[in-house]
Amino acid sequence: MAGMFGTLAFALALVQPLGTLAQEPESPFVCNLRVLTAADRARKEDIARTLAAMITRVRELPDGFEFQFKSEPTTLPLVGEWTWTERLCCPFFDFEIRIDREGGPIAFRLTGRPGTKDFIRADFGKWLRESRN
Repeated sequence: MAGMFGTLAFALALVQPLGTLAQEPESPFVCNLRVLTAADRARKEDIARTLAAMITRVRELPDGFEFQFKSEPTTLPLVGEWTWTERLCCPFFDFEIRIDREGGPIAFRLTGRPGTKDFIRADFGKWLRESRN
């Protein structure tokens, strides 16, 4: 038994440094809209305005915010389309979509590494003001 744990500890020591070397550099907190066409940018803004009007609740999280939207047939496709373009221009975000059972709200979490919440506060003012806590 003791030999097995010694081997495991050695294996973990070898793997851990390799994992840290494989990390990619982090992108800056900058929204690079140049990766989108003019039509994509206009569509993204239209969707953002529509979604802002559909917000029913905003919850602050340790590393970002959760936005809850009305559960309507158009909500999920709009959240999905907006997320697709947002991930291209702001690759530092983590996105999570949750759909509650029984026709409950659609929740969208926008989170990330330290500093992400401050970026959201600065860039998503309309979504935060539309909150109906």
